[in-house]
Amino acid sequence: MFPTEPTAVNSGFGTLLKNRNFMLLWIGQLISQLADKVLLILMIDLLGQKYLPANLSEGTGRFYLYMAFTLPAIFFGSAGGVIVDRMPKKLIMVGSDFVRGFLTLSIPFLPRQLGVLLALNFGISTVTQFFAPAEQATIPLMVKRENLMAANALFSSTMMTALIVGYAVGTPILHWAEYLSLEFGKELLVGGLYLASAVIMLPIRFKEHRQTSVVNPLTEFLQGWQYLKQNRLIWNAMIQIVALYCVFAALLELAIRLAAKLNLEQTDFSFFVAAAGVGMVLGAGILGHFGHKLHRKPLPLIGFMFMAVALIMFIIINNLLLVLGLCVFLGLGAALINVPMQTLIQQYTPPAMHGKVFGFQNHAVNIALSVPLLITTKLVNAFGLSIVLCGMSISVAAIGLWTWQNTRSVLRDVI
Repeated sequence: MFPTEPTAVNSGFGTLLKNRNFMLLWIGQLISQLADKVLLILMIDLLGQKYLPANLSEGTGRFYLYMAFTLPAIFFGSAGGVIVDRMPKKLIMVGSDFVRGFLTLSIPFLPRQLGVLLALNFGISTVTQFFAPAEQATIPLMVKRENLMAANALFSSTMMTALIVGYAVGTPILHWAEYLSLEFGKELLVGGLYLASAVIMLPIRFKEHRQTSVVNPLTEFLQGWQYLKQNRLIWNAMIQIVALYCVFAALLELAIRLAAKLNLEQTDFSFFVAAAGVGMVLGAGILGHFGHKLHRKPLPLIGFMFMAVALIMFIIINNLLLVLGLCVFLGLGAALINVPMQTLIQQYTPPAMHGKVFGFQNHAVNIALSVPLLITTKLVNAFGLSIVLCGMSISVAAIGLWTWQNTRSVLRDVI
């Protein structure tokens, strides 16, 4: 079932650069990811300036805003995958960007009420749940099998780059956009990014398999769930990706505590998150360029061990530069997990199941990015930062060992 020969030598970023359809998809998703990050900053800015009722605190307003972004991921994450298997993936991606762009551009013409802003956030986030699984299902249709590792490395690195750049320069970009138009400059900029992404992806061409049966969508949803339960390889790969995102979600809260431990301002926590992002970009670059030379290496196990070591070392190191270095090391370990496991899921999921499987993955990842944020604060308050870091380190190492033990007989030949 699994190939035993090494990955072809004609893999790497150089080959991808010659793939016009892939490059259009990559550039489009990069712009779309950047728009997603700047959009959240825009919504928070609009909430404080124009949409916050007098009887509501700013903190409560932001909570409602975050819920409007998060709930669609919980409600529609898996459902989006079922739709992806039934409709043209290009239509879903391009259409999603057009819809998000026009919704953003409509903001200045709608009533300035909190309910309207929350409804817009909910609508934009709902549309995003269809874009993500369509994008993941499209990559293996455009890229040869031997180049999937490099393709996922490129997507992973640009996703983190968009995250870092979007949150770092989002506010300055929006301030600059005010000069475009005194009233509508910010909305015009963000909406324009979504529309630019859609236009860039319009020329994409690829062959795809679509579900043509008239099976009930609920039945298809259950079929996807049953497939995951029966396929140990895909299931374990997804568990590892979800565990990885749980750690990164918890890192947002832990970074704030680390900043306080090092006598920094709370807002300086972004340095630690950015350093972890740099590590992910570095790791993705290494895998994308040298992935064919790392065949048969236990990359995810090494990645989990890297992360476990970094988490435990945070307890005893109090030097800022060393902590930033540990964050880079943690991000490098994360790349060794995310890129190979995402590649594995794409390689060994039948085309007819792509949408449902990636829909489940998108659903699980969104939950993994939300729940730890709610739990970590309470755990740190109850047990202290050192105990929580130690517990996370042990848990990460245990997950790595358990998943590798369950699948190493086949993973040696797959990655």
